[in-house]
Amino acid sequence: MVTESSKATPADEGTLYYQLADKLRRLVHSGAFEPGEKLPSIRRLSQEHRVSLNTAKSALALLEDWRVIEVRPQSGHYVRRPPEELPKLSSTNPNGEACVIQTNIPTRMNAAIGSGAQPTLGAAVQSTQLMPLQVLNRTYQKVMRELPDACFGYDGVPGHETLRKTIAKRGTENGYIVSPDEIVVTSGAKEAVYLSIKCVAPPGSIVAIESPAYYALLEVLQSLGLKAVEVACDPETGIQLDHLDHVLGKYDIAACAIVSNFSNPTGSLMPEENKKRLVEILNRYQVPLVEDDVYGDLSFRAPRPRAVKAFDTEGRVLYCGSFSKTLSPGLRLGWAIPGRYIQQFQLMKLVVNQCTSVAPQLVAAEILETGAYDRHLRKVRAQFSEQMDDAIRAVRNCFPSGVRASRPSGGHVLWIEMPRHIDAMKMYHTLSEEGIQFAPGPIFSPSGAFRNFIRINTGFPWSPFLHRQVERMGDYIRRGA
Repeated sequence: MVTESSKATPADEGTLYYQLADKLRRLVHSGAFEPGEKLPSIRRLSQEHRVSLNTAKSALALLEDWRVIEVRPQSGHYVRRPPEELPKLSSTNPNGEACVIQTNIPTRMNAAIGSGAQPTLGAAVQSTQLMPLQVLNRTYQKVMRELPDACFGYDGVPGHETLRKTIAKRGTENGYIVSPDEIVVTSGAKEAVYLSIKCVAPPGSIVAIESPAYYALLEVLQSLGLKAVEVACDPETGIQLDHLDHVLGKYDIAACAIVSNFSNPTGSLMPEENKKRLVEILNRYQVPLVEDDVYGDLSFRAPRPRAVKAFDTEGRVLYCGSFSKTLSPGLRLGWAIPGRYIQQFQLMKLVVNQCTSVAPQLVAAEILETGAYDRHLRKVRAQFSEQMDDAIRAVRNCFPSGVRASRPSGGHVLWIEMPRHIDAMKMYHTLSEEGIQFAPGPIFSPSGAFRNFIRINTGFPWSPFLHRQVERMGDYIRRGA
């Protein structure tokens, strides 16, 4: 880990240790250092680059955080060997027809989440080991002691100004500049997405979504009486813009909704040029975009990818963020930047639940302002990357040959394609009786596609318990049950 005296926060990107780490990272990516090759010692790096020993040491620690190198005890620093990849997935090819939505499995699956202490391959949740529990507890005690009137009183609809100011400051890291008055704090990202879609899509209208799409989004659309049309996606780069352009020309689309960075379930990451072109297309059709960016802070590699909101020129992007995947889902803390729709959004927020609980807002604001959030992210990004590698390795070793999978560079979900004759729904019902949870592919499609796909959660440190579950899943597939 980077030492306290050399924190790799975005503001420190001009420091010597960061510059050295970035230079070495580019050398690794260029092939100058090959996987498994030993890096120069701390002393040699210090001499060659004319920096102090502490600077060289901090640079290597940062490279370790970035999962570029690994430390071998009593040997030194080596370039990491990535796990052998599974065959890549193909792009999706939905029929492009608008359809109504029916969901039922997600409710049952989420009921099995429990406290977060029990590892699961089902719901996309993280281990409590990946939450800064001590920091959260200490900060809760502080704000309760120092600001009891604020913590136990009503707040305005937009949310506490302290948190909104902090979120606005961090917006520059995501590529956009907004004022605190443009932000509305919500009870998690799901409420932000729900209110955003309710603002722009009247009942009976059609929303363009990714294929596959996050099942919680489908639940929202169903509850609001909306139809969906699936748009083809690339498992690495996300929604295919030519197909979206075709859909927008064919239907009267009320809104488009996507997860822009490390989409759930595929883990796809939209390139910046695609994000820019997406905004241009939507502006041409005057269609708003609901952007869910809950995984953006969990990029395995620096820098954090920018949001589609960064390219918004007409206020049509309703941006939704959350601390559920980074600090704690129990905070129930998210936010929205609704752009030109902020008045409608605030009215909907008032109607739904008046305001978001104040104490969690003050806790999050304190953690962000003190730098504890960035220190936590450096730690968990490396851990999530390692857990993804472990999951891919387990699938490769336990599943039969021919299985394909995504290769996310952030987040904690893995999308897997099984042989065509395997029915994911039948597999789910059989193995869930044995206590094995995962997400069957059809719940990510309003048309019931992806019958031979599953999504597994990689939000827990790998363990024999999880490995045995993957072994059982592989045995089921191999038997062709």
